[in-house]
Amino acid sequence: MITLKDLNKRFGEIEVFKKVNLSIKEGEFISLLGPSGCGKSTLINIISGLDKADGGNVIIDNEEIHGTNVDRIMVFQNAALFPWMNVYQNVAFGLKNICKDSKEIKRKVDQVLRKVHLSKFKTHYPHELSGGMKQRVSIARSLVMDPKVLLMDEPFSALDEQTRMLLHHELQQIWMETGKTIIFVTHNIREAVKLSDRVIVMGIRPGGIIEDIKIDMHHPRKNTDPNLFSQEEKVYKVLKGEIEKVVREEMGNEYKFEKDPIPFEHSNTMGGGI
Repeated sequence: MITLKDLNKRFGEIEVFKKVNLSIKEGEFISLLGPSGCGKSTLINIISGLDKADGGNVIIDNEEIHGTNVDRIMVFQNAALFPWMNVYQNVAFGLKNICKDSKEIKRKVDQVLRKVHLSKFKTHYPHELSGGMKQRVSIARSLVMDPKVLLMDEPFSALDEQTRMLLHHELQQIWMETGKTIIFVTHNIREAVKLSDRVIVMGIRPGGIIEDIKIDMHHPRKNTDPNLFSQEEKVYKVLKGEIEKVVREEMGNEYKFEKDPIPFEHSNTMGGGI
């Protein structure tokens, strides 16, 4: 169980968010969704221990966290692989710091490489991999540490749509097999709805949670599932007001916001880049 209690965060004069309260059950897949600047990445960094809140607490399994720990591992937008190491070496790098048994290291690395379908590429170097393969290496590097919580900060945003769809499927399979708690940051409504048990919609500065939306659909989910459409529309209706605030903040009150700026079609990837 993860509990966020009255979290506050400022950067100088800017109040990013205040009094954020959230409970996440073990094994849940949660997406943080909201406009740029609402504090999604800041919030996930605080949960990871990479950043500190100005007030409030992050409690995991009844213990308040202070700093980073291997029970919480982050997957970033950039895979950030060591270019002089091959796939196997990149995945094993962090594990070698906590495990000295070479046979056990090999067993664990081989296991996660099979899970992300990269066993045939374990001797390849990053420059020999596609963007999607690099991100799968990054996910494998995190999974091999066997964290309680996998934190993912827009891990697929730089990828093309076809690769993103493939990784959506693989991530759902990994989550169902491992039962990890996943907290996922995204700007994309379709991505959030497709992957998550719950979509946490955040508002702009001073930010906070404005809606906690349960996505009641079985996994794995496919883009062709017509039920995704109604769930996306529900999320968009909540998010629309926050998008309007961002647009007016950047362009002024004279800007006329379209009534339905995003066409609601099953094939549309809703909310990409908001």
